[in-house]
Amino acid sequence: MTTRNIVIIGGGIIGCTTAYYLTRHRSASPSIQITLIEASEHGPAQGASGKAGGLVARWAYPKEIVDVSFEEHVKLAEEHNGKDRWGWRYVACGSWEGRGDVVDAVGGTKSLKKTLGLPGGQKPAPSRKKGGLPEDLLWVKEELTDVYTPMAKDGATAQVHPYLFTTSMFELAKEKGLNFIKGRAISISRQDGRVTGVEYLDPTTHERKSIPATDVILAAGAWSPTLLPELPITATRAHSITIRPAEGVTIAPYVLFTEIDDLASATHSSPEIYARPDNEVYACGPGDDCPLPTTVDDVVVDAASCELIYSHVASISQQLREGTVDKRQACFLPTVSTGGGPIIGEATRIAKGLFIGTGHTCWGISNAPGTARALSELVMEGRIKCANLKKLHPSVIL
Repeated sequence: MTTRNIVIIGGGIIGCTTAYYLTRHRSASPSIQITLIEASEHGPAQGASGKAGGLVARWAYPKEIVDVSFEEHVKLAEEHNGKDRWGWRYVACGSWEGRGDVVDAVGGTKSLKKTLGLPGGQKPAPSRKKGGLPEDLLWVKEELTDVYTPMAKDGATAQVHPYLFTTSMFELAKEKGLNFIKGRAISISRQDGRVTGVEYLDPTTHERKSIPATDVILAAGAWSPTLLPELPITATRAHSITIRPAEGVTIAPYVLFTEIDDLASATHSSPEIYARPDNEVYACGPGDDCPLPTTVDDVVVDAASCELIYSHVASISQQLREGTVDKRQACFLPTVSTGGGPIIGEATRIAKGLFIGTGHTCWGISNAPGTARALSELVMEGRIKCANLKKLHPSVIL
């Protein structure tokens, strides 16, 4: 019996979800060993996969993977009680435009362009509330609202808590036999045009070790080019905060993409605000060009950037202004520098048995299950059946 050793590099949402689908593939057997390597000493989901907003949308980008991924999210939630386990729920989502009461600081960062693929539309006529605010959206100030535009029909937008979803995929994969190695992958070994293994640094002994591999799946997000320089991936640092409202204050389930004008300082900001099922509120701001550190554990959080996010969201919501900031955090998002993406497929131009799953920008949470299903089909069956991803493939790699 031929033994296959499948090694996944990266314990983020792409790597952990791919491990889940591989361990549950109909071809999975004791002769197929699946191993996940993660560099963080704290385990999986320490980067963007644990610090993202958690949006899951039918209107996300790119369409080649979106429809598959959304349906997979629904199935996973139904099968594993995602509602309680990782905060799965449908939410209303809208674009909010208006003015802020107070802006405490002025930032000069670049746009993160998080609404990549966002559909357009005409502004609706005002309804009962000024600017068309929904009746239950009470945590933004009506008098500051110029216009609220629903971004999708009911049932087209949902959310998960990204850390809980990623770690759940990891634990469910372990239940089916996934092996886990804590260590920083430093090279992918190749011989005669095929991958042969992965070398990594043991975090305890600092020794250089190796694991044999017949197949390698590179899903290290922004860190993927450190192992494969040919990858056209750039990294953008993004900051976010979480706010806990005052006791007794309930935040209605909305995700808002905001456009806030501060008339006093003549500045503009575009924070995204996510109300979560446990009444936690997540908010994220613009990105910057901070250099990528060696590992996810070395990511530096800029306090001023987090304070800027708080001042912006607090300027349109008294409930958020009076809440407590629980977390101030930063992560790096991977973007395909040549346009398009993400990169999903076998890098046959480089080595047989080398598979890539990276470059998802801000849509990694939304598109992880579809990506994982596609990769599992490709690795186990030799072709992707669930979607046509040829338009996503940069020819220099795949």
